[in-house]
Amino acid sequence: MQNLARTLCRRTPLIRTPPVVSNSLPLGVASSRQLSAAAWNLGVLNHTAIAVPDLQKSITFYRDVLKAAVSEPEDLPDHGVTVVFVNLPNTKIELLYPLGENSPIAGFLKKNKDGGIHHVCIEVDDIESAVREVREKGVRTLGENTKIGAHGKPVMFLHPKDCGGVLMELEQK
Repeated sequence: MQNLARTLCRRTPLIRTPPVVSNSLPLGVASSRQLSAAAWNLGVLNHTAIAVPDLQKSITFYRDVLKAAVSEPEDLPDHGVTVVFVNLPNTKIELLYPLGENSPIAGFLKKNKDGGIHHVCIEVDDIESAVREVREKGVRTLGENTKIGAHGKPVMFLHPKDCGGVLMELEQK
């Protein structure tokens, strides 16, 4: 998990924490004093989202083959998706299935017939400050205002062309 976070930070230099040289902290880990000075802080990986062409087949795979705890499907009309969460001890996998023909996931699946990783979601402790600051640093957002996401919390997507080719979702902690 730490390697994924480091890779994402290297690919998105506009929002990474500056390296810290310290006898007790590894390079790239900020001290609590540095974090308290920031308007917002990057948190944990909340989930990795996978677009799936067959939701029931994916549910069966994660639940019956891998023995994971899988949520019930939930329709999110504002986002044009049906979501299912695969709950893991340290994070979640979000299965995305199109809800209607105009769903952004329907477009993704037209290009990727077998499905695939759609986005990565990382928590932040102050979504409004985070959105404001990444915009100030030239990162485009996919929307003017935050929306309520699948967990009932405000979210904002960051343009993949500004994030090393990764669609990034920030979610309020």
